[in-house]
Amino acid sequence: MTLQPDDAHNRGLMEQVRPPGWINPEPAGRYHLVVIGAGPAGLITAAVAAGLGARVALVERHLMGGDCLNTGCVPSKALIRAARAWADIHNAAAFGVRIPRETAFDFSQVMSRMRALRTRISPMDSAVRYREMGVDVFFGTGVFTRPDRVEVEGRNLKFSRAVICTGSRPVPPRIPGLSEAGCLTNETIFNLTERPRRMGVIGAGPLGCEMAQTFARFGTRISLFEQADQILPREDTDAAAVVFEQMKRDGVEFVMESEISGVESRGGEKTIRYRVHGEEKEIAVDEILASTGRAPRVQGLGLESAGVTYDSRKGIRVNHRLQTTNRRIYAAGDICFPFKFTHAAEAMAQIVVQNALFPHPLGLGVARTDSLIIPWCTYTDPEVAHVGMYESEARMRGISVQTLTVGMDTVDRAILDGEDRGFARILVKKGTDRILGATLVASHAGEMISEITLAMQAGAGLADIARTIHPYPTRTEVLRKVAYAWRKGTLTRPRRRLLEKWFRWTLPSG
Repeated sequence: MTLQPDDAHNRGLMEQVRPPGWINPEPAGRYHLVVIGAGPAGLITAAVAAGLGARVALVERHLMGGDCLNTGCVPSKALIRAARAWADIHNAAAFGVRIPRETAFDFSQVMSRMRALRTRISPMDSAVRYREMGVDVFFGTGVFTRPDRVEVEGRNLKFSRAVICTGSRPVPPRIPGLSEAGCLTNETIFNLTERPRRMGVIGAGPLGCEMAQTFARFGTRISLFEQADQILPREDTDAAAVVFEQMKRDGVEFVMESEISGVESRGGEKTIRYRVHGEEKEIAVDEILASTGRAPRVQGLGLESAGVTYDSRKGIRVNHRLQTTNRRIYAAGDICFPFKFTHAAEAMAQIVVQNALFPHPLGLGVARTDSLIIPWCTYTDPEVAHVGMYESEARMRGISVQTLTVGMDTVDRAILDGEDRGFARILVKKGTDRILGATLVASHAGEMISEITLAMQAGAGLADIARTIHPYPTRTEVLRKVAYAWRKGTLTRPRRRLLEKWFRWTLPSG
Protein backbone atom coordinates (compact mmCIF):
# COMPACT_ATOMS: atom_id res chain seq x y z
CA MET A 1 0.00 0.00 0.00
CA THR A 2 1.47 3.38 -1.07
CA LEU A 3 0.34 6.99 -1.15
CA GLN A 4 0.60 9.13 -4.26
CA PRO A 5 2.94 10.61 -5.21
CA ASP A 6 5.49 8.08 -3.97
CA ASP A 7 7.96 10.59 -2.53
CA ALA A 8 9.99 10.92 0.67
CA HIS A 9 7.22 12.83 2.43
CA ASN A 10 4.55 10.23 1.77
CA ARG A 11 6.93 7.38 2.58
CA GLY A 12 7.61 9.13 5.88
CA LEU A 13 3.88 9.40 6.47
CA MET A 14 3.41 5.70 5.80
CA GLU A 15 6.11 4.86 8.35
CA GLN A 16 3.87 6.50 10.94
CA VAL A 17 0.32 5.61 9.94
CA ARG A 18 0.76 2.23 8.19
CA PRO A 19 4.31 0.99 8.83
CA PRO A 20 5.57 -1.40 6.14
CA GLY A 21 6.19 -4.82 7.63
CA TRP A 22 3.98 -4.20 10.65
CA ILE A 23 3.17 -7.47 12.41
CA ASN A 24 -0.13 -7.61 14.23
CA PRO A 25 0.23 -8.73 17.85
CA GLU A 26 -1.24 -11.89 19.30
CA PRO A 27 -4.59 -11.11 20.93
CA ALA A 28 -4.29 -10.61 24.68
CA GLY A 29 -7.25 -12.57 25.99
CA ARG A 30 -10.43 -10.56 26.53
CA TYR A 31 -10.12 -6.81 25.99
CA HIS A 32 -11.88 -4.21 28.04
CA LEU A 33 -12.32 -2.27 24.80
CA VAL A 34 -11.90 -3.07 21.10
CA VAL A 35 -11.94 0.06 18.93
CA ILE A 36 -12.60 -0.28 15.20
CA GLY A 37 -11.30 2.66 13.22
CA ALA A 38 -8.25 4.84 13.99
CA GLY A 39 -9.60 8.24 12.98
CA PRO A 40 -10.05 11.03 15.55
CA ALA A 41 -12.84 9.28 17.50
CA GLY A 42 -11.05 5.93 17.60
CA LEU A 43 -7.65 7.35 18.46
CA ILE A 44 -8.93 9.42 21.39
CA THR A 45 -11.06 6.53 22.65
CA ALA A 46 -8.09 4.15 22.59
CA ALA A 47 -5.65 6.65 24.12
CA VAL A 48 -7.93 7.69 27.00
CA ALA A 49 -8.97 4.11 27.79
CA ALA A 50 -5.39 2.84 27.74
CA GLY A 51 -4.30 5.78 29.86
CA LEU A 52 -6.83 4.75 32.48
CA GLY A 53 -5.36 1.26 32.56
CA ALA A 54 -7.83 -0.61 30.36
CA ARG A 55 -6.71 -3.38 28.00
CA VAL A 56 -7.38 -1.93 24.53
CA ALA A 57 -7.16 -3.17 20.95
CA LEU A 58 -7.30 -0.72 18.03
CA VAL A 59 -8.17 -1.97 14.53
CA GLU A 60 -7.53 0.09 11.37
CA ARG A 61 -8.17 -1.11 7.83
CA HIS A 62 -6.25 1.69 6.07
CA LEU A 63 -4.31 4.60 7.64
CA MET A 64 -4.03 5.74 11.24
CA GLY A 65 -5.29 9.31 11.62
CA GLY A 66 -8.27 8.79 9.35
CA ASP A 67 -9.56 11.49 7.01
CA CYS A 68 -8.52 14.36 9.27
CA LEU A 69 -4.79 13.74 9.03
CA ASN A 70 -4.56 12.12 5.61
CA THR A 71 -7.27 13.58 3.36
CA GLY A 72 -9.13 16.26 5.32
CA CYS A 73 -8.38 18.94 7.89
CA VAL A 74 -4.59 18.81 7.81
CA PRO A 75 -3.83 18.86 4.06
CA SER A 76 -6.67 21.24 3.22
CA LYS A 77 -5.58 23.87 5.75
CA ALA A 78 -2.01 23.66 4.48
CA LEU A 79 -3.24 24.47 0.96
CA ILE A 80 -5.54 27.23 2.20
CA ARG A 81 -2.66 28.91 4.01
CA ALA A 82 -0.45 28.77 0.91
CA ALA A 83 -3.22 30.27 -1.23
CA ARG A 84 -3.73 33.05 1.31
CA ALA A 85 0.00 33.86 1.16
CA TRP A 86 -0.25 34.22 -2.62
CA ALA A 87 -3.41 36.37 -2.27
CA ASP A 88 -1.57 38.60 0.21
CA ILE A 89 1.14 39.18 -2.39
CA HIS A 90 -1.49 40.16 -4.96
CA ASN A 91 -3.00 42.60 -2.45
CA ALA A 92 0.33 43.96 -1.20
CA ALA A 93 0.00 47.24 -3.14
CA ALA A 94 -2.88 48.26 -0.87
CA PHE A 95 -0.35 48.25 2.01
CA GLY A 96 2.27 50.23 0.11
CA VAL A 97 4.34 47.14 -0.72
CA ARG A 98 5.62 46.77 -4.27
CA ILE A 99 6.07 43.18 -5.43
CA PRO A 100 8.15 42.49 -8.57
CA ARG A 101 6.01 41.41 -11.49
CA GLU A 102 8.09 38.28 -12.04
CA THR A 103 7.11 36.96 -8.59
CA ALA A 104 5.52 33.54 -9.00
CA PHE A 105 4.47 30.48 -7.07
CA ASP A 106 5.39 26.84 -7.65
CA PHE A 107 2.34 24.59 -7.30
CA SER A 108 4.44 21.45 -6.99
CA GLN A 109 6.25 23.08 -4.05
CA VAL A 110 2.92 24.07 -2.52
CA MET A 111 1.84 20.43 -2.58
CA SER A 112 5.23 19.23 -1.38
CA ARG A 113 4.99 21.60 1.60
CA MET A 114 1.55 20.18 2.39
CA ARG A 115 2.89 16.61 2.34
CA ALA A 116 5.87 17.59 4.50
CA LEU A 117 3.66 19.23 7.13
CA ARG A 118 1.27 16.29 7.13
CA THR A 119 4.19 13.96 7.79
CA ARG A 120 5.48 16.28 10.52
CA ILE A 121 2.14 16.12 12.33
CA SER A 122 1.63 12.36 11.82
CA PRO A 123 3.70 11.00 14.77
CA MET A 124 0.85 11.98 17.12
CA ASP A 125 -1.34 9.44 15.30
CA SER A 126 1.34 6.81 14.68
CA ALA A 127 1.03 3.09 15.23
CA VAL A 128 4.26 3.00 17.22
CA ARG A 129 3.09 5.75 19.57
CA TYR A 130 -0.13 3.87 20.33
CA ARG A 131 1.74 0.63 20.84
CA GLU A 132 3.96 2.45 23.34
CA MET A 133 0.79 3.59 25.14
CA GLY A 134 -0.06 -0.07 25.67
CA VAL A 135 -2.62 -0.34 22.86
CA ASP A 136 -2.59 -3.49 20.71
CA VAL A 137 -2.70 -2.09 17.14
CA PHE A 138 -4.07 -4.36 14.42
CA PHE A 139 -4.06 -3.46 10.71
CA GLY A 140 -6.78 -5.09 8.64
CA THR A 141 -10.55 -5.12 8.31
CA GLY A 142 -12.33 -5.72 11.57
CA VAL A 143 -15.48 -7.84 11.22
CA PHE A 144 -17.90 -8.75 14.01
CA THR A 145 -18.45 -12.51 14.08
CA ARG A 146 -20.38 -12.60 17.35
CA PRO A 147 -21.95 -10.02 19.68
CA ASP A 148 -18.71 -10.04 21.72
CA ARG A 149 -16.06 -10.83 19.13
CA VAL A 150 -14.20 -9.17 16.24
CA GLU A 151 -12.07 -10.96 13.68
CA VAL A 152 -9.15 -9.17 12.00
CA GLU A 153 -6.68 -10.88 9.67
CA GLY A 154 -7.54 -14.31 11.08
CA ARG A 155 -7.22 -13.24 14.73
CA ASN A 156 -10.19 -13.24 17.09
CA LEU A 157 -10.49 -10.35 19.52
CA LYS A 158 -12.85 -10.97 22.44
CA PHE A 159 -14.20 -7.91 24.19
CA SER A 160 -16.28 -6.72 27.10
CA ARG A 161 -17.03 -3.52 25.18
CA ALA A 162 -16.40 -2.37 21.63
CA VAL A 163 -16.57 1.01 19.89
CA ILE A 164 -17.19 1.50 16.17
CA CYS A 165 -15.38 4.57 14.82
CA THR A 166 -15.13 3.81 11.11
CA GLY A 167 -16.15 7.30 9.98
CA SER A 168 -17.60 8.27 6.62
CA ARG A 169 -16.59 8.35 2.98
CA PRO A 170 -17.22 10.79 0.13
CA VAL A 171 -20.15 9.96 -2.14
CA PRO A 172 -19.95 11.53 -5.62
CA PRO A 173 -23.34 12.55 -7.03
CA ARG A 174 -25.13 10.22 -9.40
CA ILE A 175 -24.55 12.10 -12.62
CA PRO A 176 -24.53 10.21 -15.93
CA GLY A 177 -20.96 9.78 -17.15
CA LEU A 178 -19.27 11.16 -14.03
CA SER A 179 -17.79 7.88 -12.84
CA GLU A 180 -16.57 7.06 -16.37
CA ALA A 181 -14.97 10.49 -16.81
CA GLY A 182 -13.51 10.39 -13.30
CA CYS A 183 -13.64 12.96 -10.54
CA LEU A 184 -11.64 14.08 -7.54
CA THR A 185 -12.90 13.86 -3.96
CA ASN A 186 -11.29 14.87 -0.68
CA GLU A 187 -9.56 11.46 -0.81
CA THR A 188 -7.73 12.22 -4.07
CA ILE A 189 -7.45 16.00 -4.58
CA PHE A 190 -4.41 16.18 -2.31
CA ASN A 191 -2.56 13.72 -4.58
CA LEU A 192 -2.28 16.40 -7.27
CA THR A 193 1.22 17.51 -8.25
CA GLU A 194 0.22 19.77 -11.15
CA ARG A 195 -2.29 22.61 -10.95
CA PRO A 196 -5.39 22.02 -13.08
CA ARG A 197 -5.91 24.85 -15.55
CA ARG A 198 -9.71 24.51 -15.31
CA MET A 199 -11.75 22.76 -12.64
CA GLY A 200 -15.44 22.20 -12.07
CA VAL A 201 -16.52 21.96 -8.44
CA ILE A 202 -19.84 20.26 -7.71
CA GLY A 203 -21.40 21.49 -4.48
CA ALA A 204 -20.96 24.81 -2.66
CA GLY A 205 -20.78 23.42 0.86
CA PRO A 206 -17.74 23.94 3.10
CA LEU A 207 -15.33 21.67 1.18
CA GLY A 208 -16.47 22.95 -2.22
CA CYS A 209 -16.12 26.60 -1.22
CA GLU A 210 -12.78 26.12 0.53
CA MET A 211 -11.18 24.31 -2.39
CA ALA A 212 -12.82 26.49 -5.06
CA GLN A 213 -11.42 29.66 -3.47
CA THR A 214 -8.03 28.06 -2.85
CA PHE A 215 -7.51 26.83 -6.41
CA ALA A 216 -8.95 30.04 -7.88
CA ARG A 217 -6.30 32.00 -5.96
CA PHE A 218 -3.68 29.76 -7.53
CA GLY A 219 -5.00 30.70 -10.97
CA THR A 220 -7.22 27.72 -11.78
CA ARG A 221 -10.37 28.73 -13.62
CA ILE A 222 -13.10 27.52 -11.26
CA SER A 223 -16.73 26.84 -12.14
CA LEU A 224 -18.66 26.15 -8.94
CA PHE A 225 -22.01 24.38 -9.42
CA GLU A 226 -24.72 24.56 -6.76
CA GLN A 227 -28.39 23.55 -6.93
CA ALA A 228 -29.48 26.03 -4.24
CA ASP A 229 -29.65 29.79 -4.63
CA GLN A 230 -26.85 30.46 -2.12
CA ILE A 231 -23.51 28.99 -1.22
CA LEU A 232 -23.03 27.43 2.23
CA PRO A 233 -26.77 26.66 2.44
CA ARG A 234 -26.61 25.89 6.19
CA GLU A 235 -25.45 29.43 7.05
CA ASP A 236 -27.39 32.69 7.30
CA THR A 237 -27.98 34.29 3.91
CA ASP A 238 -26.00 37.46 4.68
CA ALA A 239 -23.10 35.41 6.07
CA ALA A 240 -22.92 33.37 2.87
CA ALA A 241 -23.20 36.57 0.82
CA VAL A 242 -20.01 38.01 2.34
CA VAL A 243 -18.06 34.90 1.34
CA PHE A 244 -19.75 34.81 -2.08
CA GLU A 245 -18.56 38.32 -2.92
CA GLN A 246 -14.99 37.61 -1.85
CA MET A 247 -14.88 34.37 -3.82
CA LYS A 248 -16.10 36.26 -6.89
CA ARG A 249 -13.26 38.76 -6.40
CA ASP A 250 -10.89 35.79 -6.24
CA GLY A 251 -12.09 34.64 -9.66
CA VAL A 252 -14.60 31.88 -8.83
CA GLU A 253 -17.37 31.61 -11.43
CA PHE A 254 -20.64 30.57 -9.80
CA VAL A 255 -23.30 28.51 -11.53
CA MET A 256 -26.13 28.78 -9.02
CA GLU A 257 -29.53 27.04 -9.18
CA SER A 258 -28.02 24.64 -11.67
CA GLU A 259 -28.55 20.97 -12.41
CA ILE A 260 -25.80 18.92 -14.02
CA SER A 261 -27.30 16.56 -16.58
CA GLY A 262 -24.18 14.68 -17.65
CA VAL A 263 -20.41 14.49 -17.95
CA GLU A 264 -18.29 13.02 -20.73
CA SER A 265 -14.63 12.83 -21.71
CA ARG A 266 -13.68 14.52 -24.95
CA GLY A 267 -10.12 14.62 -26.21
CA GLY A 268 -8.45 14.65 -22.83
CA GLU A 269 -10.87 17.06 -21.18
CA LYS A 270 -14.14 16.60 -19.32
CA THR A 271 -17.30 18.28 -20.55
CA ILE A 272 -19.99 19.15 -18.00
CA ARG A 273 -23.51 19.54 -19.38
CA TYR A 274 -25.89 21.48 -17.16
CA ARG A 275 -29.18 23.38 -17.04
CA VAL A 276 -29.73 26.83 -15.56
CA HIS A 277 -33.29 28.22 -15.55
CA GLY A 278 -34.23 25.81 -18.32
CA GLU A 279 -31.30 26.69 -20.58
CA GLU A 280 -28.93 23.90 -21.63
CA LYS A 281 -25.22 24.72 -21.42
CA GLU A 282 -21.87 22.98 -21.25
CA ILE A 283 -18.35 23.75 -20.12
CA ALA A 284 -15.01 21.97 -20.56
CA VAL A 285 -12.69 21.41 -17.60
CA ASP A 286 -9.54 19.44 -16.85
CA GLU A 287 -10.66 18.13 -13.45
CA ILE A 288 -13.90 17.79 -11.50
CA LEU A 289 -14.11 17.94 -7.72
CA ALA A 290 -17.20 16.29 -6.25
CA SER A 291 -18.01 17.70 -2.81
CA THR A 292 -21.69 17.00 -2.35
CA GLY A 293 -22.00 14.47 0.43
CA ARG A 294 -20.68 11.67 2.59
CA ALA A 295 -21.95 8.26 3.67
CA PRO A 296 -21.16 6.27 6.83
CA ARG A 297 -18.72 3.36 6.51
CA VAL A 298 -21.01 0.54 7.64
CA GLN A 299 -20.47 -2.08 4.93
CA GLY A 300 -18.35 -5.14 5.63
CA LEU A 301 -18.30 -4.78 9.42
CA GLY A 302 -20.56 -7.76 10.16
CA LEU A 303 -22.97 -5.55 12.09
CA GLU A 304 -25.78 -8.06 11.64
CA SER A 305 -23.74 -10.71 13.47
CA ALA A 306 -23.21 -8.25 16.32
CA GLY A 307 -26.89 -7.29 16.58
CA VAL A 308 -26.13 -3.64 15.71
CA THR A 309 -28.87 -1.75 13.87
CA TYR A 310 -27.75 0.67 11.17
CA ASP A 311 -28.90 2.62 8.14
CA SER A 312 -26.71 2.86 5.04
CA ARG A 313 -27.44 6.60 4.82
CA LYS A 314 -27.67 7.73 8.46
CA GLY A 315 -25.20 5.28 9.93
CA ILE A 316 -25.34 3.30 13.17
CA ARG A 317 -28.28 3.89 15.47
CA VAL A 318 -27.19 5.04 18.93
CA ASN A 319 -28.81 6.56 21.98
CA HIS A 320 -27.60 9.71 23.74
CA ARG A 321 -24.98 7.61 25.53
CA LEU A 322 -23.66 6.48 22.10
CA GLN A 323 -24.77 2.93 22.85
CA THR A 324 -25.94 0.79 19.90
CA THR A 325 -28.71 -1.80 19.90
CA ASN A 326 -26.07 -4.21 21.24
CA ARG A 327 -25.50 -2.95 24.79
CA ARG A 328 -21.86 -4.07 24.65
CA ILE A 329 -21.10 -1.99 21.58
CA TYR A 330 -20.86 1.79 21.20
CA ALA A 331 -20.18 4.10 18.26
CA ALA A 332 -18.62 7.54 17.91
CA GLY A 333 -17.81 10.04 15.17
CA ASP A 334 -19.12 10.34 11.63
CA ILE A 335 -20.48 6.79 11.71
CA CYS A 336 -23.36 7.82 13.98
CA PHE A 337 -23.49 11.61 14.37
CA PRO A 338 -24.83 14.37 12.10
CA PHE A 339 -22.02 16.83 12.97
CA LYS A 340 -19.09 15.40 11.03
CA PHE A 341 -16.21 17.32 12.59
CA THR A 342 -12.94 16.16 14.12
CA HIS A 343 -13.62 18.06 17.34
CA ALA A 344 -17.11 16.53 17.60
CA ALA A 345 -15.61 13.06 17.18
CA GLU A 346 -13.07 13.75 19.91
CA ALA A 347 -15.80 14.97 22.27
CA MET A 348 -17.81 11.81 21.61
CA ALA A 349 -14.75 9.67 22.36
CA GLN A 350 -14.68 11.10 25.89
CA ILE A 351 -18.37 10.21 26.29
CA VAL A 352 -17.82 6.67 25.02
CA VAL A 353 -14.95 5.96 27.42
CA GLN A 354 -16.94 7.21 30.37
CA ASN A 355 -20.06 5.23 29.52
CA ALA A 356 -18.38 2.02 28.29
CA LEU A 357 -15.77 1.62 31.01
CA PHE A 358 -17.62 3.15 33.96
CA PRO A 359 -21.25 2.08 33.58
CA HIS A 360 -23.72 4.04 35.68
CA PRO A 361 -24.26 3.90 38.65
CA LEU A 362 -20.98 2.13 39.50
CA GLY A 363 -18.71 4.64 37.80
CA LEU A 364 -18.62 8.29 36.93
CA GLY A 365 -22.22 8.68 35.86
CA VAL A 366 -23.80 9.02 32.44
CA ALA A 367 -22.32 11.28 29.76
CA ARG A 368 -24.67 12.28 26.93
CA THR A 369 -24.33 13.76 23.46
CA ASP A 370 -27.33 16.03 23.91
CA SER A 371 -25.28 18.10 26.36
CA LEU A 372 -22.58 18.90 23.78
CA ILE A 373 -22.20 22.45 22.50
CA ILE A 374 -20.43 22.03 19.16
CA PRO A 375 -18.99 24.97 17.19
CA TRP A 376 -17.81 24.69 13.61
CA CYS A 377 -15.99 26.76 11.04
CA THR A 378 -15.72 26.94 7.26
CA TYR A 379 -12.18 28.02 6.39
CA THR A 380 -12.89 30.28 3.45
CA ASP A 381 -11.60 33.85 3.44
CA PRO A 382 -13.31 35.31 5.40
CA GLU A 383 -14.10 32.35 7.63
CA VAL A 384 -17.63 31.54 8.79
CA ALA A 385 -17.89 30.14 12.31
CA HIS A 386 -21.05 29.17 14.16
CA VAL A 387 -22.20 27.70 17.46
CA GLY A 388 -25.65 27.00 18.86
CA MET A 389 -28.91 28.03 17.20
CA TYR A 390 -29.65 30.10 14.15
CA GLU A 391 -32.45 32.65 14.38
CA SER A 392 -34.61 30.62 12.00
CA GLU A 393 -34.08 27.52 14.17
CA ALA A 394 -35.11 29.42 17.31
CA ARG A 395 -38.31 30.61 15.61
CA MET A 396 -39.13 27.03 14.58
CA ARG A 397 -38.79 26.00 18.22
CA GLY A 398 -41.03 28.85 19.35
CA ILE A 399 -38.23 30.61 21.24
CA SER A 400 -38.33 34.41 21.33
CA VAL A 401 -34.86 35.81 20.71
CA GLN A 402 -33.07 39.10 20.44
CA THR A 403 -30.53 39.25 17.61
CA LEU A 404 -27.54 41.56 17.88
CA THR A 405 -25.21 42.15 14.92
CA VAL A 406 -22.06 44.29 14.76
CA GLY A 407 -20.02 44.71 11.59
CA MET A 408 -16.30 44.02 11.48
CA ASP A 409 -15.94 47.42 9.80
CA THR A 410 -16.45 48.96 13.26
CA VAL A 411 -13.48 47.07 14.73
CA ASP A 412 -10.22 48.98 14.66
CA ARG A 413 -7.95 45.93 14.30
CA ALA A 414 -9.97 44.60 11.37
CA ILE A 415 -9.77 48.00 9.67
CA LEU A 416 -6.01 48.27 10.28
CA ASP A 417 -5.42 44.78 8.88
CA GLY A 418 -7.57 45.44 5.82
CA GLU A 419 -9.84 42.58 6.87
CA ASP A 420 -13.06 44.39 7.78
CA ARG A 421 -15.48 42.19 5.84
CA GLY A 422 -18.10 40.35 7.85
CA PHE A 423 -19.82 40.66 11.20
CA ALA A 424 -20.49 39.12 14.58
CA ARG A 425 -24.05 38.03 15.37
CA ILE A 426 -25.20 36.75 18.73
CA LEU A 427 -28.67 35.46 19.65
CA VAL A 428 -29.92 35.76 23.22
CA LYS A 429 -33.15 34.64 24.76
CA LYS A 430 -35.42 37.67 24.73
CA GLY A 431 -35.41 39.58 27.99
CA THR A 432 -32.19 37.91 29.18
CA ASP A 433 -28.48 37.86 28.35
CA ARG A 434 -28.45 34.06 27.87
CA ILE A 435 -26.59 33.21 24.66
CA LEU A 436 -28.40 30.76 22.38
CA GLY A 437 -26.15 30.93 19.34
CA ALA A 438 -23.66 32.97 17.37
CA THR A 439 -22.31 33.41 13.85
CA LEU A 440 -19.00 35.09 13.10
CA VAL A 441 -17.92 36.08 9.59
CA ALA A 442 -14.35 37.34 9.75
CA SER A 443 -10.73 36.52 9.21
CA HIS A 444 -9.82 34.04 11.94
CA ALA A 445 -13.47 33.59 12.94
CA GLY A 446 -12.63 30.00 13.89
CA GLU A 447 -10.30 31.31 16.60
CA MET A 448 -12.87 33.84 17.83
CA ILE A 449 -15.88 31.54 18.18
CA SER A 450 -14.37 29.72 21.18
CA GLU A 451 -15.06 32.66 23.49
CA ILE A 452 -18.77 32.32 22.76
CA THR A 453 -18.64 28.53 23.02
CA LEU A 454 -16.97 28.76 26.42
CA ALA A 455 -19.55 31.30 27.59
CA MET A 456 -22.40 28.99 26.54
CA GLN A 457 -20.74 25.97 28.14
CA ALA A 458 -20.13 27.85 31.41
CA GLY A 459 -23.57 29.46 31.49
CA ALA A 460 -22.08 32.96 31.14
CA GLY A 461 -24.06 35.62 29.31
CA LEU A 462 -23.50 38.83 27.41
CA ALA A 463 -23.31 40.74 30.69
CA ASP A 464 -20.22 38.67 31.54
CA ILE A 465 -18.65 39.37 28.16
CA ALA A 466 -19.37 43.09 28.59
CA ARG A 467 -17.49 43.01 31.90
CA THR A 468 -14.54 41.10 30.40
CA ILE A 469 -11.54 43.21 29.40
CA HIS A 470 -10.45 42.47 25.84
CA PRO A 471 -6.96 43.53 24.70
CA TYR A 472 -6.91 46.40 22.24
CA PRO A 473 -6.67 46.22 19.31
CA THR A 474 -7.90 42.69 18.54
CA ARG A 475 -10.65 41.29 16.38
CA THR A 476 -12.41 39.78 19.39
CA GLU A 477 -13.28 43.31 20.43
CA VAL A 478 -16.29 42.83 18.16
CA LEU A 479 -17.74 40.46 20.79
CA ARG A 480 -17.42 43.15 23.45
CA LYS A 481 -19.18 45.56 21.08
CA VAL A 482 -22.06 43.11 20.70
CA ALA A 483 -22.27 42.81 24.49
CA TYR A 484 -22.27 46.60 24.85
CA ALA A 485 -25.09 46.83 22.29
CA TRP A 486 -27.10 44.39 24.38
CA ARG A 487 -26.38 46.29 27.59
CA LYS A 488 -27.40 49.58 25.98
CA GLY A 489 -30.67 47.97 24.94
CA THR A 490 -31.45 47.13 28.56
CA LEU A 491 -31.66 50.87 29.37
CA THR A 492 -35.42 51.22 29.00
CA ARG A 493 -37.24 54.54 28.90
CA PRO A 494 -38.44 54.31 32.53
CA ARG A 495 -34.87 53.58 33.65
CA ARG A 496 -33.52 56.45 31.57
CA ARG A 497 -36.09 58.88 33.07
CA LEU A 498 -35.17 57.70 36.57
CA LEU A 499 -31.49 58.30 35.86
CA GLU A 500 -32.22 61.76 34.49
CA LYS A 501 -34.05 62.63 37.69
CA TRP A 502 -31.14 61.27 39.74
CA PHE A 503 -28.56 63.35 37.93
CA ARG A 504 -30.70 66.52 38.20
CA TRP A 505 -31.12 65.91 41.92
CA THR A 506 -27.41 65.24 42.50
CA LEU A 507 -26.15 68.15 40.38
CA PRO A 508 -24.39 70.63 42.68
CA SER A 509 -26.06 74.04 42.84
CA GLY A 510 -24.23 77.08 41.42
